Amino acid sequence: MRADSSKPWPVANPFIVRRVAEADDIDGFGHVNNGRYVDWVNDIAWKHSEVLGLSIDDYQRIGCGCVVWRHEFDYVSPILEGDAVDIATWIADNDGRVRLTRAYEMRHAGDGRTLFRGTTKFVTIDMKSGRPMRMPKEFMSAYAPTV
Repeated sequence: MRADSSKPWPVANPFIVRRVAEADDIDGFGHVNNGRYVDWVNDIAWKHSEVLGLSIDDYQRIGCGCVVWRHEFDYVSPILEGDAVDIATWIADNDGRVRLTRAYEMRHAGDGRTLFRGTTKFVTIDMKSGRPMRMPKEFMSAYAPTV
């Protein structure tokens, strides 16, 4: 069954990058290794954060950073070598205190099939102590939930 490649994303304007699965992404089962998904979502999260105005240099200047508290991933369909994949991300939730949630979806660029869905829950920490800290105003505005 062919998926509808024009089906809308879960939010109106996600941040999207395209990548092609390469030979070194593939494991012994012949598909992209699950560890690569972690790399890919981390990569798009940083690219999106930079577009929103917060780089690692900004985190260090402000003295606050977002660290992963929990990943939840659903591997819907395998990604194979040579597959072009559209990876989308958006801010799904931000409590304005110490937690925010980033969502992801990966789709086959050719036919629009959903390949992966996931979320990452982050907490904000003091960059020096590593302890949780209240989210600064720069984070609340940059990481506002996408609607």
